[in-house]
Amino acid sequence: MLLAAVLVTAITARVQAQNARRDTLSLLDRAVVLVIAQVRPMLAADDTWRVFSLLRDTAQLIPGADADQARLAILSPDGAVFAASDPVKLETGRQVLGAPWREQPLLSSLEIEQRELHLILDGSVVLIDPIRSEDGQTLGFVFTEVESAAFAPDWASLARTALIGIVLAVTVLGPLGWWVGKRMARPVGRLVEVIERIGRDDTGVLQGDVPKTTDPELSRIGDAVAQLMGELERRKAAEERALSAERLAAVGKMTAAVAHEINNPLAGMLTATQTLRLHGGTESIRLRTLDLLDRGLQQIRTTVAALLPQARIEDRPLEPGDLEDIVTLVRGTAEKRRAEIRIQVDVESALRVPSAPLRQVMLNLLLNALKAAGEQGSVCARLQADESRVRFCINNSGPVLSEDKFKSTLAAESGKDPRGFGLWVCQELASHLRGRFELDTSETSQTCLLFEVPNREAPEGLT
Repeated sequence: MLLAAVLVTAITARVQAQNARRDTLSLLDRAVVLVIAQVRPMLAADDTWRVFSLLRDTAQLIPGADADQARLAILSPDGAVFAASDPVKLETGRQVLGAPWREQPLLSSLEIEQRELHLILDGSVVLIDPIRSEDGQTLGFVFTEVESAAFAPDWASLARTALIGIVLAVTVLGPLGWWVGKRMARPVGRLVEVIERIGRDDTGVLQGDVPKTTDPELSRIGDAVAQLMGELERRKAAEERALSAERLAAVGKMTAAVAHEINNPLAGMLTATQTLRLHGGTESIRLRTLDLLDRGLQQIRTTVAALLPQARIEDRPLEPGDLEDIVTLVRGTAEKRRAEIRIQVDVESALRVPSAPLRQVMLNLLLNALKAAGEQGSVCARLQADESRVRFCINNSGPVLSEDKFKSTLAAESGKDPRGFGLWVCQELASHLRGRFELDTSETSQTCLLFEVPNREAPEGLT
C-alpha cells in the first residue's frame, strides 16, 4: 500500500505538472488576446506610458510574473521593443526580432505571418503574436516570455497531499487488507495443515478435512490434494498386497526347502525300517538300524529347529562315521538305480564342525549325485579334514556339469524351481559356515562338487 501510494503520488505530480503547463499556456493565450485588443489604439496614438501600464497590469495575471519569471513586451513593426513590463530585461529600443534570444535565433518582422512558438532548451517558452489593424496592417508584435521555473509544480503542496494520502491508506486500508488477506488465506492454511498430516493420520479423516471453497484456484488445489491422498491410499494398499504376496512366497520357499530337507533323511529311515523288518532277527543289525534311525530323527529335529531363531539345540561335532550313516540312508535309492557308491575318509585332525549341517550337505550331495549318475552309474564321496579345513567332495559318472549350468541351477533352485532345493541349501550352509561350495573345474572327466568349511566351531545361530 505504501508503494502504491508513492507511485500514485508520482504519477499525480507528473499529471499535475502537465496540466499546470497547459493551464499556463491557455492563460497566456487569453492575456495576449486581451493585450492585442487594448493596445491597438495606444499604438495608433503612440502612447508609450499607457502601453507600459497595460503590460504591467496584464503581466500580473501570468503565473511567475511576481517572481520575475514571466514578462510581456510590445514590439514595433520592425521588431524593436516599444514598451515592456520588465524594462530592465527588455529595455526600450532593443532589437528582438531577427536577433538571437537565449542563444536561439528568432524570425525577422517581415517573416512572421502568425503566432510563433519557440521552446527554449532550458524549458522556457517564447510567444510572438502579430498585432494587426482592421485593414490588415501590422502595427507591432506582442512578445511573451515565460521561464521554465514558472511551469514547475508545487512540490511542497504535492508532498503534503501525498503524505496525507499515504497516512490515510495505511490507517484505513492496512487493517482492511489484513482482514481480507487473513480471510482469503484461511483455506490455504487449512490445506497446508492437511498436507502436513499426510502420512501420519488416516486418509479418510484427512479427505474430510480438505476445505471446501468457492474460489476456483483453491478448489483446484483442494481437489489435487484429495487426489494425491487417494493415490497414496491406493499405493499403500498395493504395497500391502505385494508385501503379503512376498511373505507368502517366502513361506512357500521355506516350506519347500524344509520339506526337501526332511524328506531326504525320511527316505533313508524308511529304507532302514524295511531292512529291520526283513533282517531284524540279528542283534547287531537291530542296534545299527536303531542307531541310524536315532541319528536321522536328530537331523530332522535340527533342521526344524533352524526355523526357530530363539531355539538353541546343542549339536555334537561331526564324526568320520557320519558319512557311513549317510551312505546307509541313501543305499536304498542306490540299489533302485543299481548305482555304486564308494567312500573315502581321510581325517588327519579332530573335527570341530557341527554334525547336523554337514550331514545335511552330504545327504543332499549324495542324492543329487545318484540322480546325475543315472542307471548303473557310480558315485565317489571323499571326506577330508586337517587342522584348518573340512572338505567334502563328491564325483559322479553322469554327464559333465558345466560351470554355467551349475550357476543357473543354483539360481533356479534359489526360489523359482519347485523341484528341489538341495544345491541351494548347500550353498546357503557354506555361506553361513564361512566356507565355499563350488564346482571343481579341475576335474574334466567327471562332475565334482566341492564343499569346504573352516575346521572350527560353528558361527552363532548354527549350533
